Amino acid sequence: MPEDKYLLKAIQQLVQLLGVLVFYLVASSVFLMGQSYGLFEHEQEVMAQQPSSKVKPAASPPAKEVWHAPDTSSIPVTPEGALIRYGRELIAHTAVYLGPKGTVQQISNGMNCQNCHLQAGTVPFGNNYGAVATTYPKFRHRSGTLEGFEKRINDCLERSLNGQALEVESREMKAMVAYMQWVGKDVVKGSTPEGFGLLDLKPLDRAADPVKGKLVYDKHCTLCHGSKGEGIMAENGLEWTYPPLYGPNSYNIGAGLYRLSRFAGFVKANMPYGTTYENPVLTDEEAWDVAAFVNAMARPAKDLSMDWPDISKKPFDHPFGPYADHFSEEQHKFGPFDPIKATQQ
Repeated sequence: MPEDKYLLKAIQQLVQLLGVLVFYLVASSVFLMGQSYGLFEHEQEVMAQQPSSKVKPAASPPAKEVWHAPDTSSIPVTPEGALIRYGRELIAHTAVYLGPKGTVQQISNGMNCQNCHLQAGTVPFGNNYGAVATTYPKFRHRSGTLEGFEKRINDCLERSLNGQALEVESREMKAMVAYMQWVGKDVVKGSTPEGFGLLDLKPLDRAADPVKGKLVYDKHCTLCHGSKGEGIMAENGLEWTYPPLYGPNSYNIGAGLYRLSRFAGFVKANMPYGTTYENPVLTDEEAWDVAAFVNAMARPAKDLSMDWPDISKKPFDHPFGPYADHFSEEQHKFGPFDPIKATQQ
């Protein structure tokens, strides 16, 4: 029928129109999306070129540079250098020369100075000699006198090495003095470099516990120092590879390490063997407790009656009275120390 012919033609035209419309709609969408993406990229470029409004964290202050000993290869090849090298040898192998079988004298217990002053007094926080040259002579409250190198060295011989004093004019004394002066030659006079001496640990809020310390000792210390603190003798039979920590061959009650704070700082930074101050093995609590255990054990006596003529100057952890405060010997030895320190400020 003619009407059907016209209707079919109208439908075909409508379909064509719809197709064109769809094409334009799709094309417009693609174009708009492209424009939007381009705008986004442009915004990203602009933002990248702008300074960030976010506040950056402040940089950490640089750590203090830790003192390091001069290289031994720099010791001059001169008579003075020979004396310095001999002094270093005496510090490293004291017992070979001055021990019970010493080749020069027999005036000490067989320990070496470097058992307490590691690597001949050159290790940061290893009880080193870095600032000795810049601070001696100095007034020391323990003796109540102005002390020079010689007095300080003889103190170590008589206390830490439980021995006798060297003659001040002896070659051995002059050599050790020369070595200590050389070790600290680059330190500014009157200054105390970072890393000198020992770590200063924060006291516990309780007394250090020898029972807990025995557990620490059994776990970390017996391999080198023995189950009874007896140490291990070197093959030469003259000195200790690992020194005795208590018993008749160890330091006496007048030694610096008999103070808990000194022993705890020493082991925290250096023990067990191979430890450094940068990578400690023991916690602070373990260091305090093992110090309490070791220093609770029997060791040689020493007459301390002439020490600390002004008792008000005694350190907070000096374990023997009388004191200028009301705290007991027990608390002065094991703590807690903060109440004692508060009265000394």
